[in-house]
Formats: sequence, C-alpha cells, structure tokens
Amino acid sequence: MQQPREPQEIPPGCPAHGGGSGNIRMYGPSFGADPDSHYAQLRAFGPSAPVDIAPDVQVELVTSYDAALYVLQNPASFVRDSRRWNALNEGRVPADSPALPMMGYRPNALFSDGAAHARLRRAVTDSLATVNEHQLIRQTQQSANYLISQFSGDIRGQAELMAEYAQPLPLLVFSDLFGCPPEIGDRVIAGISGIFEGTPGADEVLGGALAELIALKRREPTDDLTTRLMEHPAQLTDEEVLHQLVTLLSGGTAPLAAVIGTSSALYLGEDWQGGLPVEDAVSQALWNYSPIANYAAHYPTHDVDLGGRVIRANDPVLVSFAAANTDPKLTVHREQLSAKAHLAFGAGPHACPAKDPAFMMAVTAVEALLNQLLDVELRVPFKALTWAPSPWSRSLVTLPIRFTPRAVAQAAGSAPPSASAAPTAPAGSNAGRPPQQQSAAPSPSHAGPSRTGAGAAPQPKGGLFSRFLAWTRGE
Repeated sequence: MQQPREPQEIPPGCPAHGGGSGNIRMYGPSFGADPDSHYAQLRAFGPSAPVDIAPDVQVELVTSYDAALYVLQNPASFVRDSRRWNALNEGRVPADSPALPMMGYRPNALFSDGAAHARLRRAVTDSLATVNEHQLIRQTQQSANYLISQFSGDIRGQAELMAEYAQPLPLLVFSDLFGCPPEIGDRVIAGISGIFEGTPGADEVLGGALAELIALKRREPTDDLTTRLMEHPAQLTDEEVLHQLVTLLSGGTAPLAAVIGTSSALYLGEDWQGGLPVEDAVSQALWNYSPIANYAAHYPTHDVDLGGRVIRANDPVLVSFAAANTDPKLTVHREQLSAKAHLAFGAGPHACPAKDPAFMMAVTAVEALLNQLLDVELRVPFKALTWAPSPWSRSLVTLPIRFTPRAVAQAAGSAPPSASAAPTAPAGSNAGRPPQQQSAAPSPSHAGPSRTGAGAAPQPKGGLFSRFLAWTRGE
C-alpha cells in the first residue's frame, strides 16, 4: 500500500484534489480506479479529513476504524437527521448535486433518531425476523437458477455476471419477499434500478408501484414482508411503510449485488487459494471491498474534537467503511478479530438489521453459480476488472465470465443440475478448474439477459419479475 504523505506534500495539481476547495476529491474515474491511494492520503490528516464527496459538497470523512466505531456508537453526539445540515440550510449545496439523493432527508429509520428511530427500526427488524431462513435460501436459489438458465445456453459460453446475475438476483428475491404481483414487481424493479442508474422519473415509478402494492395489501393482506410491516404494532402510516420499503430495497439490493459480484470474482480470481470455502470469499469481499464504501452521514449535536480536528455542530460527518476496514492499524491483530468485526454492515443503533440473511444470500448465490457452471472462470484477470467511480459504493462495473454452454455440457454427459433443482453445496475448491486465460473484455452486445443460439428460448412478455414468475410456473 502506498505510504501516506503529509498533507502539505500532496501536489496541488493532483487529480485527487477537489475544485476550488483544495480537498481530496472522492468521486470520478481517478477515485474509482484507485480508492486505496485516496484513503492513504487522507490518513495523513488523522482519523478524519475534509473531502469533496461531490462537486461543491464538503464533508468530514472518517477513515479510522476506532473513530468510525466512536461515531457509529455515539448517537448522543452524532445524529442522522440531515435536516440539520448546515451547508444545505444555507443554500451552499447545488440543487442538482448527486449527493442530495444519498444524503437528503427521508422519513425512514435511516434518517431518524431517538424514539422515532426506535419505532421505525422495531417495525423493520420485527418484520424481517419473521422471514424463514430456509425459505430465504430457497428463494435465493430459485432466483439464481432462473438467471443462470437465461445465459447458460449461450453458444459462446460467455456472460456478463453483474448485469445478468449479481444485480437482478436481489431484486427478484426482494420483490418476492414484498409479495409483489407480477406487474407491480416489474415496476418496483424498474424503479429502483432506474434510481441507481440515474434514470429521470425513476423515483415516481418506484413510489407509484409501492403505493399500489400497499393499497393492494390493505385490501388483501397476505403472508409477506409488506403486510407484516403494515400490521406491526408500531402502526406505521402508508407513507411510512412506503419509505421503509424503499430503504429495504436501496440498502438491500445494490450492496448485496456488489458483494455477490466481488465474491464471485475473488473466488474465480487468479490469487484465490484453492480449498477455501465460499464463505471466505464473501468475508474477504466485505472486509476489503466494502459494498457501501462511504456513507452514513452523521451530524454532531455540538462542536466535536475528533482526533485533533474540530468539527462544527451540524456539519456532515461521513464514515468510510472501506477505509476503516482496511485501516493499517488493524493489520497487526485483524486475524484475531471475529470474521464479522468488519464495518461493512455498519455498527451501533443504525447497523444493518439483516446482516446474517445478507451474508447467507451472498454465499448461496455464489455457490449456485459454481454448482451449475462447473468450469466457470473469469475472462480477464481479477486485477483488470473495472470498478464503478461512485464514492458511495464499491462495485464492479462488469464481470465477464466463460463456461461450457449447457447444451454442450449435456451432450458431453456432464450436465449441470436442472433449473428447478436446488444446488448442492460446492466442494469449496478451485481444484480441477481450467487455468485462467486472458481474453478481451465482453462486448456490449451481451451486457444484458437477451440470448441467441443454442439453448435460447422465447421470452415471455413482461418485465423481469413477470418472466421469473412465469418460469417458476413452467410457462
């Protein structure tokens, strides 16, 4: 790792610096290509440093593991309600800033404190606790089987795993958990996907679909997560239910997609040690490639001295989960820490309420891939993969793989499990896999789920969730 330099030694013309502020810039291609060097420079300032998280948006970013825990576990001094944000209230945040959708206030558990937070979080955690673990594994496996069936017959034996597997898989599982009928599920997926992609009008699509879902569950309650939220003793209003569902979607789908992609890439990568289980790849992804990289805005209730830096009350303090997890001070004793001591799921009163289910879903997704595509391998070295330039998340842009097409594998007498069968646990080893070979990156022509050639089948009408449900019914 690059050694941090003193702040005054960082060249003023360095592309890491923000525009006129002089702060290190935590966005754009330079950051996306090498976030670790940015974190190394920031550590020279101490446990936190001022950065530009977006153009003309300055925040204090915590990079120390100990300081991150202090902020996350100290709700008396650091609150989450972004209506306190000084710069926003003073008109110093651009109205079209990409930071606003991530940091702006929403009436959900993520942006609330005290009794209001306890009420909303209790409704969410109690509702999630009713999800049966075996049912969740079955839903994950079924979604994995469907998505694999859509590309495993490609005569080229190639796929782009982020767009065709890692990203849609959590969306299918959550739409199922929410109890969405086909058409509403299609719009929920289109809406939340559009929000992450910056599609105009995506907010309205998602809000309209969830409002329709809630109205449906008022008329016809069923055994699903939406109904449980609505029937919880906290007596959430329909608007509150809607915002908790949005929080579950945004906090549970994109980060999980990132973990599935990164874990798969690590397991198939040239540096992975054969014989280690999938769980180790998922843990390494959470430690070293935190899917939520820089987030969790807190607002000090009073001026705070954080490692010698005084932070003004109501100025935003963000936690770099990525930097905290890779804090050099942990190097000496990280092996003695619990495998779950990473901060990828947060900590304190706002920690992710579904840590164990999320880990289990990621492991199940990677295992399903390995079980059904027995000779799957990366088409480019792990170190050549491209990462999204977002400050908020750490996710692969593409994950090109190759494998023996299903029709060829069947003809050779080594057919993978049928699409409807639950995969068995893998041996947890790369032994016997073909050696890694370098090849060109995937062409845009196969960046989506549409397939041609042997093994392709006519696609039912409707969106992703409609097609998935039709597949499960054998239509």
